[in-house]
Amino acid sequence: MEEECLNTESVGNDDAADECGIEGDCAMTEYVNQTGVIENPLPPSVGMEFESYEDVYYFYNCYAKQQGYGIRVSNTWYRKSKERYRGKLSCSSAGFKKKSEANRPRPETRTGCPAMVKFRLMENKRWKIIEVELEHNHLITPGSGKFYKSHKIIGPGTKRTLQLDGPEEVQKIKLFRTVIVDAEGNGGVDTDGGQFGNDVLLPSQLKLKEGDAQAVQSFFFRLQLMDPNFFYVVELNEKGYMRNLFWTDARSRAAYGYFCDVIAIDTMCLTYKFEVPLVAFIGVNHHGQPILLGCGMLADETTESYTWLLRAWLTCMLGRPPQAIITDHHKTLQTAVADVFPRASHCFYLSRIVQRIPETLGELFDFEAIKVSLSKVVYCFLRPEEFEAAWEEMTQHHGIRDHKWIQTLYEDRKRWVPAYLKETFLAGMLPLQQNETAASFFEGYLDRHTSLKEFMDNYDQALQANRQLESLADMDSRNSSFMLKSRCFFELQLSKLYTNEIQRRFEREVEGMYSCFSTTQAHVDGQVMTYLVKEEVEVEGSKRETRDFEVMYNASEMDVLCVCGLFNFSGFLCRHALSVLNQNGLEEIPPQYILTRWRKDMKRSYVLDHSCRGIDINNPIHRYDHLYKCIVRVVEEGRKSQDCSKATQQALADMLSKLHLVEDRPPAM
Repeated sequence: MEEECLNTESVGNDDAADECGIEGDCAMTEYVNQTGVIENPLPPSVGMEFESYEDVYYFYNCYAKQQGYGIRVSNTWYRKSKERYRGKLSCSSAGFKKKSEANRPRPETRTGCPAMVKFRLMENKRWKIIEVELEHNHLITPGSGKFYKSHKIIGPGTKRTLQLDGPEEVQKIKLFRTVIVDAEGNGGVDTDGGQFGNDVLLPSQLKLKEGDAQAVQSFFFRLQLMDPNFFYVVELNEKGYMRNLFWTDARSRAAYGYFCDVIAIDTMCLTYKFEVPLVAFIGVNHHGQPILLGCGMLADETTESYTWLLRAWLTCMLGRPPQAIITDHHKTLQTAVADVFPRASHCFYLSRIVQRIPETLGELFDFEAIKVSLSKVVYCFLRPEEFEAAWEEMTQHHGIRDHKWIQTLYEDRKRWVPAYLKETFLAGMLPLQQNETAASFFEGYLDRHTSLKEFMDNYDQALQANRQLESLADMDSRNSSFMLKSRCFFELQLSKLYTNEIQRRFEREVEGMYSCFSTTQAHVDGQVMTYLVKEEVEVEGSKRETRDFEVMYNASEMDVLCVCGLFNFSGFLCRHALSVLNQNGLEEIPPQYILTRWRKDMKRSYVLDHSCRGIDINNPIHRYDHLYKCIVRVVEEGRKSQDCSKATQQALADMLSKLHLVEDRPPAM
């Protein structure tokens, strides 16, 4: 045992038997007094690295001041050599004070707050954040940091000026300094001269080819130049090799503010062993189009790597988790999602499970019959009890009850079978019809043999193509009236509100009302009436059969709920619910079923909101950064139409003329 304890008090429940720690504020305030404050610090995230213990404290203290809370050193662990190797910084409201026997004890100000960061010394002598908790159990008010002990010595006259060579370096310093290394172990820029023949790859590092590290570095620098709010995190293993990456841009972060209800985490590149081990975070916009919310690359598919990536993404999105998450059926990823997003509904891609049937059951004698039976059980039964009875009969009939994959699917049935997902809002992101598949965001730009360099060259093109489609769809929805195919009031109502693509999808439900030939009231329970809607549906090609759909309707609340669950699956009412509303004389869809996320009259600005607080007008880097962010807002507004573009160009030309006049003036005495 090489560690020794320098105090005799208990340090809490996060120290092991061979570890010990110091509790208290130590002498950290002296360091902060000498250094000042960081402007607009990013939230701490797992994987951030720092040169020293003091740098971690300084960074977290500045972040806490910005958010409106104080911090203190909860624990510091030492080795026998008196070298610090681990630390924990907590919110000043962490824990509880010891009971005092004084006549007038001070009031309790602590709340047992869980917010904290843990960090440790790595083999490369850098300090790495290994655990982060951003949530507080008490109110915090941004701007109130001056009331906390750890911030008292941070005054307006002690700001530290970052000495940088250019504005492109700002974001890199704000995050943390790191070295990007190739598979052969070379760091920095000079990576192309290494020899690969005798190198041994560690299992916890990215498998980079010669020049890939330089390509990654150039890729990040290029994106930073185009976007001052570009965000990236690099995780190094204990040998200093690049293990995991995460990055996203300002537009993606702003878009998540509008479309944060559902995300998909696409790990197809890892599943099918692509040369680029890409993980993509995908959302869906107001046109039902996929949008990119971030990317990562992982060295392996361990729970640790997935957890790091998910925490990095959540930190970038300011700790705001989605309501639902869609992923592949993957055990380690499932564990990571449960850890990082404990309150989110976690669903599996049904289409990708169906795609795996041939490779997992293809060797069975009656594979084709099993495939047909399995699809029928999954897609045709609307209630959990009906599905479970049919599943039992199917597995018994085909003798596959003991098949390991079939057992795993049944254990996880509540995450992928439509009968169980009807209470989870999915915004049309989860394909639930037979023959529907989930397309990759980078389809056409990335395949199994695409190299890392080639992907990074194509990245901008893929992103711009996607965003151009959104811009064209915006123009189409604003400038062209939707051609109605029926005289239905519901269709007319939504055509004035929804984007054209969502209106087209809803139109199919309006047309489907004509195949619902019978709507009868089955029974009444207080305010709730239950209807049976009969519909002719197409099965097995051209065959048709009649199915009953149960719809509950509360006239006083104008609530309608169909057993098919289409509203949560797709974001608009189904033909069965519309038939019930129509029978009850309603000419408009109730307002609770009109979703803001689909509206075309909603103004969306994909520019992060920035305040000008903390701008040092004497610092040219601060001026550049702030002006760049301001002008991006102008560009976003100017691109919306031809008239806006002309007005923007004229305004910019006028602005340049005024600036030239300012330059020509003699300096003030």
